[in-house]
Amino acid sequence: MLELALHVLDLLQNAVEAGASRVQLSILEDRQADRLTITVADNGRGMDAQTARQVLNPFYTTRTTRHVGLGLPLLVAAAEAAGGGLTIESAAGQGTTVQVVFQLSHPDRQPLGDMAGTLLAFLLSERAPELAYEHRTAAGAFEFDTAAIRAELGDVPLNEPLVVAWLADFLFEGEAEISLR
Repeated sequence: MLELALHVLDLLQNAVEAGASRVQLSILEDRQADRLTITVADNGRGMDAQTARQVLNPFYTTRTTRHVGLGLPLLVAAAEAAGGGLTIESAAGQGTTVQVVFQLSHPDRQPLGDMAGTLLAFLLSERAPELAYEHRTAAGAFEFDTAAIRAELGDVPLNEPLVVAWLADFLFEGEAEISLR
């Protein structure tokens, strides 16, 4: 994958596959600590200890549609290539938290990429759970929670064309305001 936003989308899709009804996504760009931290926590099925150990093996997957699971192994490789690493905390019936850390200034760190587009694609997917999002940089913070957005919309779905246009503007403007240059 050429940008970290695509890895984030993969982590969000893993949460959907695990039956999560709520996902928290946090991105922290800390220049002082020279660290980029991405955390995805969900309330899905979770994994037992044996499965949690196996998910970093590219030849292990719980999906029946394919025989390999490359998302997490590729993310670990990207993190390690950029002076970081990945941790997984999970318990059966309790959900899963994946945290990946990169050295922010490392020359081999992939760019964060199009987070607004990634978020929009996820939010408009058929089975998207509620999403609480936080992205912090030295320039500020961008946060939203789809539960609050849905409460304001009432019966109007997120895929309503006028809502999609508003969501796209909201996400792209929010990310642009805090982007580190």
